[in-house]
Amino acid sequence: MLGGGFMARTHSQAARLAGAELSAIAASSSESTERIRGELGFGRGLQADDLAGAGFDVVHVCTPNETHATFTRSALAAGSHVICEKPLATSAAEARELADAARAAGLIGTVPFVYRYHPLVREARARIRAGEAGTILTVDGSYLQDWLLDADDVNWRVDAGSGGPSRAFADIGSHLVDLIEFVTGDRITRLAATTRTVHPERGSTPVTTEDTVAVAVEFAGGAIGSLLVSQVAPGRKNALVIEVSGDRESVRFAQERPEQLWVGRRQGSTLIDREADALSPDAARLCRVPAGHPQGYQDAFNAFVADSYALMRGDGSEGGAPDGVPTFADGVRAAVVTEAVLAAAEAGTWVEVPQS
Repeated sequence: MLGGGFMARTHSQAARLAGAELSAIAASSSESTERIRGELGFGRGLQADDLAGAGFDVVHVCTPNETHATFTRSALAAGSHVICEKPLATSAAEARELADAARAAGLIGTVPFVYRYHPLVREARARIRAGEAGTILTVDGSYLQDWLLDADDVNWRVDAGSGGPSRAFADIGSHLVDLIEFVTGDRITRLAATTRTVHPERGSTPVTTEDTVAVAVEFAGGAIGSLLVSQVAPGRKNALVIEVSGDRESVRFAQERPEQLWVGRRQGSTLIDREADALSPDAARLCRVPAGHPQGYQDAFNAFVADSYALMRGDGSEGGAPDGVPTFADGVRAAVVTEAVLAAAEAGTWVEVPQS
């Protein structure tokens, strides 16, 4: 495990539940490493540069964005599978390089787009795949937070040198786009965007990355949509919402209320509860506790790590790979869309989104 913050803790819980041996961890300093090692139950501490020859089956990269590519490259060179926090890299070119390196080495790389692992996200996807929504007409999505609302809210992510050229979109907009393309099975082909940096300085740190982003999108299948991303929306803690409207029905999923899926029809809308017996097989597979016992973010993360390990072992349901595991290819896709958003905002025009 590389990193010792919130995400490393989340990864560690999921890894332990999936049956992993927590062999070693590296944090930002030797003191932090030893403290986190004891708290999380890792066998030993190490330096992040000590991956060569270490023989780890899997390396989890949970460090600041600018280091993702370097550590992932080192882990792949050492023969380890990798779970790398998003963004996979701070540029699409570097993300492609990592995906190519994993493929050439015969190794698996995954990226925690974990909102795919809420059972009712899978139910929405299954309904659209089955044609129940009909032809997709519009997509509306938003991801709103307030943790960077004030000018004195400071985090390493606000420094472009640590977080990369995009902040709000790369950090949370990437989740929104991944979820929409995963659920619809369609891809964004063109977009127009505008961004705003509300606080040009936080503490003593000049800020060049965006606090908010608004995006108009077109899809390959003909649908159109709008996306709103903000880290300065008062009262919104982790409000990820998507609504997909077809010519027969709409589906709406809200991550802060993950136990229900709204299905809208012209005559008679309904709420679908997370009840395994009433859901599609893919959704039911992810129901870890009986209906009425709420599942949440950590449950989704646990399922993602378990599926990643299954893919790395070469097993999975019915002898095949688990369905819907977000791989390095999805990490590349997120970087490509992020670059298109920044390009559109800078140019003030619609831009084409590369599909590779």
